[in-house]
Amino acid sequence: MTEQSSRAAAARRQIAVVGPEEADERELQLARGVGRLLAVGGAVVVTGGLGGVMHGACEGAHLGEGLTLGLLPGTDRRTANPFVDVAVATGLGQGRNLLVVQTADAVVAIGRSPGTLSEIALAVRLGKPVVLLASYPHEDLLPGCVPAGSPKEAAEEALRLAAGGV
Repeated sequence: MTEQSSRAAAARRQIAVVGPEEADERELQLARGVGRLLAVGGAVVVTGGLGGVMHGACEGAHLGEGLTLGLLPGTDRRTANPFVDVAVATGLGQGRNLLVVQTADAVVAIGRSPGTLSEIALAVRLGKPVVLLASYPHEDLLPGCVPAGSPKEAAEEALRLAAGGV
């Protein structure tokens, strides 16, 4: 890898998409849309690598011909959903939520679950911008959370916020 291509890879935005593993069809569709639009926008899509919203976001990223990174809770990379390009078996259980948000320049939260809420809180604590799509009401959460009304709005806002963070 040349020095120039190494710098280009380092400059590529990494945006986490978080949400419930037990997602409903609406959440899955939103996740696919966000993942695709983030990929088209040139971002690496970072997830927890499993099912539900994570699967949807990775599938969408593949539709957008993008790259996905899955930070898995267990020790077996083979547990990653089929749309994860780079699987990292952390062995950290739910502690991997910290890695998901730490590696991201911005976070898009879709839906509601205890894990999603923990990732939102960790991201805010780390000073990472959070875009909420069909998630918790933003006025009930911490500063740094921005609402979005559609996958397009969520992806555009996350890309914009991520650009300011690197």
